[in-house]
Amino acid sequence: MSKSFFVLACLFALFGNLASANPTSPYAGQEAREIKALSAEDIEGYLAGKGMKFALVAELNGYPGPSHVLELASELDLTPDQKRRTETLFKSMEVTAISHGRLLVEQERRLDHQFATKAINPKSLAKLLKSIGVLQARIRQAHLEAHLAQATILTPTQVSKYVVLRGYSGGTKHEGHHGHKH
Repeated sequence: MSKSFFVLACLFALFGNLASANPTSPYAGQEAREIKALSAEDIEGYLAGKGMKFALVAELNGYPGPSHVLELASELDLTPDQKRRTETLFKSMEVTAISHGRLLVEQERRLDHQFATKAINPKSLAKLLKSIGVLQARIRQAHLEAHLAQATILTPTQVSKYVVLRGYSGGTKHEGHHGHKH
């Protein structure tokens, strides 16, 4: 094999491998987002006060969420008082989550704008991240507190039924944690 042919074969192999490699980032396409760090679904969730898995630790440990309790009202045999209290709880949680969600989206928009305009600096970055972190914590707190309160509205039997209806038939290993008031 001639030296020229060998070099040519190596170049074809090299360029062939480069052409078949996928150089795109898993983030490709996300640069067109309104707020780079948030998907359209994230923004919609924050602005609507959706759960967005903020209370997953409560949900999967046997603390029912008011939204799902209302969806399962007939299966759980809610009393009129339980339904009224759950509706009030849900509305209160939703108002708080929406309020903080709007602020969080605005802070994320500011963070995105500062990066986009190259105006970001360590001081403004720290300030925005602190604000975003506090808002995320407040949103999560609103959802988790609603789960805690919901557990006090239901009877232990209703909580057990909720767990099964939601498909968590393995249940929770933590007994006596609901603090029911009856």
